[in-house]
Amino acid sequence: MTEISTIKTDNFTMDYFKFGTGKKNLVIIPGLSVQSVMGAANTVAAEYKTMEEDFTIYVIDRRSDIPEKYSIQDMAKDTAEAIKSLGLDKVSIFGASQGGMIAMLIAINYPELVEKLVLGSTSSHIKQSQEKVLDYWIELAKNKNAHLLYQQFAKDIYPEEIYSEYIDYFNDVSNSVTNRDLERFVILASAIKGFDISDDLKKIKCPTLAMGVYEDKVLDSDATMEIAENLDYRPDFKLFMYIGYGHAAFDTAPDYRDRIRKFLLEK
Repeated sequence: MTEISTIKTDNFTMDYFKFGTGKKNLVIIPGLSVQSVMGAANTVAAEYKTMEEDFTIYVIDRRSDIPEKYSIQDMAKDTAEAIKSLGLDKVSIFGASQGGMIAMLIAINYPELVEKLVLGSTSSHIKQSQEKVLDYWIELAKNKNAHLLYQQFAKDIYPEEIYSEYIDYFNDVSNSVTNRDLERFVILASAIKGFDISDDLKKIKCPTLAMGVYEDKVLDSDATMEIAENLDYRPDFKLFMYIGYGHAAFDTAPDYRDRIRKFLLEK
């Protein structure tokens, strides 16, 4: 069993779990989800098993007591404080989706903390046209329609064949969603709207790998390409685009973690 621990600072509490025995430290910042990824700790640890010998891996949640208005800038500040409170510095960070937005801000504002950066299916600039999916998710959560939210969320982030295969699973899991989960989801999802740090991207100074998906129904492939356009002048920037794996390629592409591992271990 992967144990859930809690970071306690003067400003907040934040859950995390840790696994692996490697000398290098990797912090994973998960994306937006209907329920906290802490409930899937064993699954996450199993998915990253091939990296356990090289890395000690920390998966860090959002703060426990989320205020009614909680910006991605606030999330980045809190996550950086959490990393410091764990006694870590010069870590590699992998941020997926909203987690990638947080990771970019940490690399920009706390460069001393970040050795390497991996960005998965994320965006530095949310355009109004990209908010349609978010608005529908938020509407469903506000209406306390956990079942339809879980189904729609899964349908939007996974390829059709994966969604169809696991539709009954998503239906079952949606029964465990609480009103607190839905309220948390509304706050976190709303924070993505209007997010724009595109003018600050060139402040990222660490080696960076960006991985996107051409058929991303949530952020679209242009989001990753905009990051690339701002960073590809640097020889230590790398880009890889998937075909056919959906927004959550970080869950569905079989070679995803191998690509992360190879990039992080390169000299």
